[in-house]
Amino acid sequence: MKLRKLSLVTAVGLISCSVSAQHYVITDTDLQIRKGAWVVKNTDINQDAPTFLIRNTVLSGGLQNDSEVLTIQSDGLTIRLSPTRGLGILSVEGDGIRLGWNSPVKEVVNPQYINLESRGGNGWLEGFNEMLVRCGFEWTGHAVQADGMLYTLHGRAQNTPVAKLFVDIEDKAPYTITVSGLIQEKAFKKSNLETWVRLSYVPGSKEFIVHDTVTNKGDYPKDYQIIYHSNFGTPILERGAKFVAPVKEISPFNDYAIKGLKNWQTYLGPTRNFDEMVFNIYPYADAKGQTQVMLANKVGNKGVGISFNTRELPVLTLWKNTDTFNQGYVTGIEPGTSFAYPVTIEREQKRVRQLPPGKSANFTLKYSLLSNKEAVRAYNNAIKTIQGDQKTTVVDEPMALE
Repeated sequence: MKLRKLSLVTAVGLISCSVSAQHYVITDTDLQIRKGAWVVKNTDINQDAPTFLIRNTVLSGGLQNDSEVLTIQSDGLTIRLSPTRGLGILSVEGDGIRLGWNSPVKEVVNPQYINLESRGGNGWLEGFNEMLVRCGFEWTGHAVQADGMLYTLHGRAQNTPVAKLFVDIEDKAPYTITVSGLIQEKAFKKSNLETWVRLSYVPGSKEFIVHDTVTNKGDYPKDYQIIYHSNFGTPILERGAKFVAPVKEISPFNDYAIKGLKNWQTYLGPTRNFDEMVFNIYPYADAKGQTQVMLANKVGNKGVGISFNTRELPVLTLWKNTDTFNQGYVTGIEPGTSFAYPVTIEREQKRVRQLPPGKSANFTLKYSLLSNKEAVRAYNNAIKTIQGDQKTTVVDEPMALE
């Protein structure tokens, strides 16, 4: 199904006005459309368009049987997404640098093979291997039994196949590609959330934008939470790698993290028996609420940056898991509305937000691949500008105990 229509216009200002675009429907449960294997390339849009190819693939065998992977290839980046897994980002590659990590989970696990309530509510881990995981939107954080139910680890969004999958491509410069998916979190008497998750990318560039809109379709106010669990391993993560952010306040997530406070900005190499070390951060931002953070390798010629707005995502979780390579050598940089404590604690500490009936909340993040010293230095300088002469408060004790 190929239609002519106006492109999606996001709040990020990627498109300043309505531009003619090609609109492709890959999946639509209302229309009973599922194209499965599908491909489009730049010459299908405009002979003058920069080189790109978008391909949707259906996987076979094992726990990934019937999972779909949508890949955007261009001279700038190759981006792999999983419509079957909440349109999470599996990996991003460019200039010989991969954004992502090596999880013990190798397949793109179809959610039909995952029981989120297994392992004491931690069944989510059986599919966890993406660069970007959306933790939410109905709830997030560590598993907890409350309210007559089990709130499983980090919610359900990442293990929910999208009900609709659209690809929009502008047929004039800059030929922005926007992939949109609809996540539905609905349960009788419990939840009626619909979230449009989107990724926008200009072919040839070294950055992309994630823009999500969650809407309460019910007739009563509804809690919501989100953590953008952004995960990176080698070649950026290594011994001596550094996390840089404009930090207002940092505290340890638990007692184990207290001993890592002195060296919270730097990383170890793969370290046997290293447990998860987590820090809670309140970042500084500019006058418009914009902030940015970065992970860079030891010599500062490879990195990844994330910018976001603290009015939408006021807190940041830094997750260090520098265990052995086979166990999963990875760090998580995680902007969110909440920290990773169970929803019960986040409610007590007033970080769980509510959506009135019919209302929406928007979240926008920009991810940048930094592939040389100049790019890393420029991104670092922008962070320093936000920090300015403002002090960082280091709190010695966790703000909560599970």
